[in-house]
Amino acid sequence: MPGLFAKTPPPPGNRPFKKTPENLIIDESSLDNPDLGPFLLKLARDTIANGENPNKALDYAIRATKSFERCSGPGLDLANCLHVVAAIYSSLGRFKEAVESLNRSILLLDVDESGSMVKFSGYMQLGDTYSMIGKLDRSILCYESGLKIQMEVLGNSDPRVAETYRYLAEAHVQAMQFDEAEDFCKKTLEIHKEHCSPASLTEAADRCLMALIYEAKGDYEPALEHLVLASMSMIANGQDNEVAAIDVSIGDIYSSLCRFDEAIFAYQKALTVFKSTKGESHSSVALVYIRLADLYFKTGQLRESTSYCENALRIYSKPLSGTTAGDIASGLTEISAIYEALNEPDEALKLLQKAVKLLEDSPGQYRTVAGIEAQMGVIFYMVGRYTDARKSFENAITKLRAGGEMKSAFFGVVLNQMGLACVQLYKIGEAATHFEEAREMLEQECGRYHLDTLGVYSNLAATYDAMGRVEDAIEILEYILKMREEQLGTANPDVDDEKKRLNELLREAGRVRNKHGKSLENLIDSNSFKMKKEGKKKWGVFGLRT
Repeated sequence: MPGLFAKTPPPPGNRPFKKTPENLIIDESSLDNPDLGPFLLKLARDTIANGENPNKALDYAIRATKSFERCSGPGLDLANCLHVVAAIYSSLGRFKEAVESLNRSILLLDVDESGSMVKFSGYMQLGDTYSMIGKLDRSILCYESGLKIQMEVLGNSDPRVAETYRYLAEAHVQAMQFDEAEDFCKKTLEIHKEHCSPASLTEAADRCLMALIYEAKGDYEPALEHLVLASMSMIANGQDNEVAAIDVSIGDIYSSLCRFDEAIFAYQKALTVFKSTKGESHSSVALVYIRLADLYFKTGQLRESTSYCENALRIYSKPLSGTTAGDIASGLTEISAIYEALNEPDEALKLLQKAVKLLEDSPGQYRTVAGIEAQMGVIFYMVGRYTDARKSFENAITKLRAGGEMKSAFFGVVLNQMGLACVQLYKIGEAATHFEEAREMLEQECGRYHLDTLGVYSNLAATYDAMGRVEDAIEILEYILKMREEQLGTANPDVDDEKKRLNELLREAGRVRNKHGKSLENLIDSNSFKMKKEGKKKWGVFGLRT
């Protein structure tokens, strides 16, 4: 978390190690002693610093809170103590209590203008806590509240404000809100260019983040420019591993631009550095193997692609100490995408199932797990296992609802896929419900003209027709036709397809529908079933490929 003012210097390294008392018995009446609160708070901090039992530290911190309440009442001491309590709760995975403690600390300072520093810290810590449990929208709101306080104290161009801008940029990237992320990152870069020396490491880090944002938006040339400048800064400062990490990103850009020879050169440079500095079994080496596997698949060299996938899997099967479950799960997810593209869905599903198992107990990873389960649903759907597909989509939707992720294009896409699985299982009413919710979400997040939104409209029209709601289906198809004509022109093949579908329904509406509703297969949007052939673009919708 970025600091508002200069941090307090750490204690001298030669200070003797002091173990906290095993059992500290304190009479409740002694909580009225004004010296007890600071003493207990120091004990709590020392307990954590010494790596001792966090529950003991929590007990000290809670009793310190009670003492501050009795002796000094609402104010800075109590708010600071609640921050410590919240940090311990978070370390124990008790995020609900952590949030309650932080909200209380912020409310305490609403009437105390001298507490700006502490209130800022409270908002930032609360944002971190929400981020840990995947509630990115609330996290961003907290960071913005902290930024407002910080700017009131320090102005708009202080380097410490730049760090908070960067925090917000990273949070928006996590939430896949790339326009907002770009705005905050630009502000960060402007301040650091003003206050830092040329080619500084700080500016290089800002440029790497800006490149990530531009790449996510499909603006590859400016992304490449920022990466090259960042690489030059890292080289000037002798940061070999960071240069190698940037080379991987440069390789990604070249691959996206179909400049495959340059991509291979960048990846091989990075691979050589990682092997020599981190060892051949490091997760960074596995990451480059995955990139090379993807590139060789794109160029039709399938044997080489498979070989690099196997090399990466060998590393993940025996991870080095320090490799996180998130790193392994991310790697397995990327490899599964390659196997799925190689027409090996069973292998792809096995890897996705392993990834879910690695992450399922991590409270902050619910969105990632939901994305993996949604992708499993797509593969199940493609191989005709519609019951399994519906179950996977249902799991993903449940997690997204529980985490408050119901206002995103991602959620709308998963709802649409759930509807398609229900259609195949002849659960037509349920399918219509999912399509209706998906339509509302995608209209809100992507707009009415977006291809995903129009695709859901088509699916809903087909479903209404199958339910006998012909007039509703005709109304939707007329709307789609109008949208496509405005967007694509009357001569476009997609517009012709919509006209044929509409004419077919109009003919049907002129006679008694006593045998069948024509429909589902002929009218359901064909684009919805092309997940497998659309490659990277559709994987990106589920957040599994960068």
